[in-house]
Amino acid sequence: MIQHCGRRAIAFATLVLACAAPAQAQRKPLPLAQATTVGRVMFEAGDTAQGGNGQPVDGIEGSSTEMLKVHVHAHLSLFYNGEQVAVPPGIGIVKPFRQTQGFIGSGQGFYWLHTHDGSGIIHVESPDNRRYTLGNFFKVWGQPLAADNVAGLKGRVQAYVDGQPYTGKVRDIPLAAHAQITLMVGEPVVTPPMYTFPDGL
Repeated sequence: MIQHCGRRAIAFATLVLACAAPAQAQRKPLPLAQATTVGRVMFEAGDTAQGGNGQPVDGIEGSSTEMLKVHVHAHLSLFYNGEQVAVPPGIGIVKPFRQTQGFIGSGQGFYWLHTHDGSGIIHVESPDNRRYTLGNFFKVWGQPLAADNVAGLKGRVQAYVDGQPYTGKVRDIPLAAHAQITLMVGEPVVTPPMYTFPDGL
């Protein structure tokens, strides 16, 4: 098993954060914590059969240890009909993997885009400074991503980056350092949540 080399001493209690509040309710950014779950659990941990199972996906390898020449983090929030849905842990970590108290720290390999927990934090750990997109991440996950379909959740999709509407193709949203990406499927539309990243991320 390949161990996660960047794991920090953190509390591993799984915590569900309530973040689907109506627009005006959020007055300040909410803190993110590793080994937590943000939103309702709808998806199984890890990649689907159509996603990453060790083979290259969009030129992104999944058979190696984590690459740390470029090491940044973005955040993804998913909403379906106004309710926040958790981004699952283990996306981009090759099965079988080991999950301990909400955190997946080891597996048979790591894709350069992956999640360790259900917090929505996407780890971009790359051997070079190429540009990665949300479409690459969904391809590794093995889930659809289109203007009317997010991981099988169907309806009109509205996208936001750093709280502002994004009018381009959702697949082209860049996974930039500390980018806060929100995808809302269906109605009602709530204010995109904003977060502060954990120390060190």
